[in-house]
Order: sequence, then C-alpha cells, then structure tokens
Amino acid sequence: MPASVARAVALRVLRRVDEDGAFADRAFRSEADRAALDPRDRAFAQRLAYGAIQRRMTLDHVIHGLTERPPDPAVRDALRLGVFQLIWFDAVPARAAVDQTVELVKELDPRAAGFANAVMRRATREARSRVDELPEDSPVLVSHPEWLAEMWREALGPDEALALMRADNAPAESAIRANELRVTRGELLAALAARGANARPAPDLPEGIVIDGPFDAHGSDLFERGLLMPQSRGSMLVSRILDPQPGQRVLDLCSAPGAKTTHLAALMRGEGEVVAVEQNAARAADLEANAARLGAEIVEVRHADAREPTGRGEFDRVLLDAPCSDLGTLQSRPDARWRKAPAQIRELAALQRELLEAAALKVRPGGALVYSVCTISPDEGQGQLDAFLGGHPELEVERDPVQLLPHRHGTDGFFIARMRRR
Repeated sequence: MPASVARAVALRVLRRVDEDGAFADRAFRSEADRAALDPRDRAFAQRLAYGAIQRRMTLDHVIHGLTERPPDPAVRDALRLGVFQLIWFDAVPARAAVDQTVELVKELDPRAAGFANAVMRRATREARSRVDELPEDSPVLVSHPEWLAEMWREALGPDEALALMRADNAPAESAIRANELRVTRGELLAALAARGANARPAPDLPEGIVIDGPFDAHGSDLFERGLLMPQSRGSMLVSRILDPQPGQRVLDLCSAPGAKTTHLAALMRGEGEVVAVEQNAARAADLEANAARLGAEIVEVRHADAREPTGRGEFDRVLLDAPCSDLGTLQSRPDARWRKAPAQIRELAALQRELLEAAALKVRPGGALVYSVCTISPDEGQGQLDAFLGGHPELEVERDPVQLLPHRHGTDGFFIARMRRR
C-alpha cells in the first residue's frame, strides 16, 4: 500500500524543519491544512512528527547502531518516523511501521528502499533493547542537549530535572479559552460536544477548557466565529495574574499573536483600553486580525519597538510577556530544544532587561506590572527578577512569583511575577 497521507505529512514537516529551518508547529499546521487531514489523522500526524523531533537524539542513537553507513538526511527522517512508531506507538503494528516507512523512502528515492527495508526489519528486533540499555538519566534517552539537562539538574535537582525532561517528550495538553466577549464557557462546552469533541472545564480558570482526543481547533467554525482561542492554561494564567479591571488603561508589550491581549480585553468585559505593542509588522497584522475575529474592540495595535517611549506613567496595568528561550514549551514546540544554546539565553536575558526597564516607566503609581516568560531558565526567570528589582526600589513584588513546570502542572512552563509601583 502507498504511504498514508498522515505519515507523508509528518515526513514533510521533518524535512522542512531539518532542511529549511522551519518551526515545527507552523510547518505542521500548513502541511496538515494543505492535506486536508481529518481530526483523527491530523492528531496522528502531529504526534508522529512532534515525537520524532522530540526524540531525535534517541532515534539517531538507535539508527546509527543499525546501519553500517549513515543514510542521507531525507531517508534518515523517514527512518526516524519508522523507528519512533516501533518504540513508542504500540497501536501501530510493527509490519505496518516497516512497510509504510519503506513506501515513504520509495517516494524519496526508489534506490534506497532496500536499504530502508533492511534497517527497519532489524529495528523490529533490536530497537527497543538498544533504548532499554541506556541509563535512565542519560540525555540520549530523554533526548535533550547536555547543556540543557545540566542546567535543569542544577536548578531543580536530578530527580525533578529527569521528570521534567520525560514530560517534555509527551504530547502537549490541548487547551482552549472560551472568548467571554462572545460566549460563556458552558455554551462553548455544549457547542464542542455537538461537534464530537471530548471537552471538560479547566480547573481554576473560569474561561479555560481542556480537550481530550482529536479536535482541530484552528479549523473549527467555532474558531472562525471568534468563540474560542487555542491557548495553554499556563498562558491563560498570565492575564489572570495581571488582573485588569473594566475601565482601566492596559499596556501589553511584545503582544503578538494576541492570545493574552484578547484575554485581557475579555477580562475587562470590553470596557477600557488595551494598547498592544508589536515590533514585527506581519505579527502586528496577525494580532489585529485576531482582535477583530474575537471582537476585542478595545484593543489598539501599535507597530513599534516596546523599548520606545509609550505613555510614561500612564497605565494601570502593564504586561511584558517577553521574548524568551521557549524552554517551557518543548511539548508544543518540539524543535526548540535543538535551536537553543547558552549564548542565546544570555542574549535574551539582556533584551528582557531592556524591555523590563522600559515597561517599568509606563506603570502609574499604584499600578501593576507583570513580567512573564514561557521558559524554565533561572537567568530569564527568578534571576532576572532579582537583578531588576535590585535597581528599582519603587517596585515591590506583590505575591510570590509562579514557576509552572510541565511535569508538575500539566501545562507549559511559565515564570510569572507581579510587581506594584509604590
């Protein structure tokens, strides 16, 4: 049988990530949309593509041990998908994993089909044992760069770091926010049930919903009608901690694509003003489109650098969701772990400090500033906050900062700190 469309989509995602440097989540969405995958095939293709990217180090270790010569990059990507199915996809019979991988390789290079068949047949006998023989705390087994594993061991301790890295290789929780400018959570839950989605209320987030099982949120008519926004529970918590009130003037810096911006508008019940600043023109346009789709009429998008002067001391609430290393989102951004390096974290920490300095100037006396990053990096989280507050006696932390961890909280890893201007 020819290779399934879902597997072909997964392979194209891997090729775009490896060959073109594409971001896995964006590549997957465009390829799945182009192939018009139904929700079940879409979920299968995503799990396959994301899992093969997350487990890349482990898969390459196995493949290297099964081959006498390294395969070319395209064939290697097909083998990664095949071996991933053999080890971590019990629902896929071994014969199907072998045959479908060979069919994928035939479409790439018919001359390599025999080689792929030999490797995959050997993998059915040896792949699991080659993984089982690795030490449980080996970076190869948990498939994380050594520098990242070491950073988390120092920050969290060896047991917590190991649990975190294991969680990073699991599928991300699927969560959406009911857009309360247009619908209640109860109404949206009923609409989701009518469309066959297995949805339940998220704990501690009145607008949050968790979806168990396949559901294409972006392709749903509910998305087009502005009734929902795909958003992790960790991301929703950021706006909740800022706690904007109706009628206030709120500033959202580095705001695209607008999940938090539009959440702020909903929490304010559409009363007041949200000034959303975004430097990238294309992302600012996406932000405007999201605000319009969700009916967030109080959002004013400004295409500008967040470090530039904007309303000194004029805002009741300021949110800085700063550019960061994304190390808290390795479930939903599987390629991020392979793109980052310690030098980038230092560069990002310097940029975050500049943005924090600018954000602090914009808060009125008595107003609040929230700093958030979707990462688990001390230099971007608590270390950044401590260094910043050391030079700003006019600001005080109002509550203990939050550090969400995927293995503890089941959602993206976020650092969130709320400060008040005295």
